[in-house]
Amino acid sequence: MEFPQYRRYKNGLSYFKILSDSHFIEYKSLGNRIDQFDIVANILPDRNFIDDMLFHYESNWEKVEESELLDFLANFDA
Repeated sequence: MEFPQYRRYKNGLSYFKILSDSHFIEYKSLGNRIDQFDIVANILPDRNFIDDMLFHYESNWEKVEESELLDFLANFDA
């Protein structure tokens, strides 16, 4: 699998940039700002979360392109 991969929650409030099978960045919309969370998976639940985003995403996430993440982030640039 090639990285990065991109996902978003179906409600559109969080986007994910998956950098590897053990590292991702979440961009979460909170009101009129974006919070960024850089997650390195050191424990099994975090590795399982990444695996779900990569291979079992249909029920919770949508597969998106980098351009959609950039558009999402651009809406919050001041």
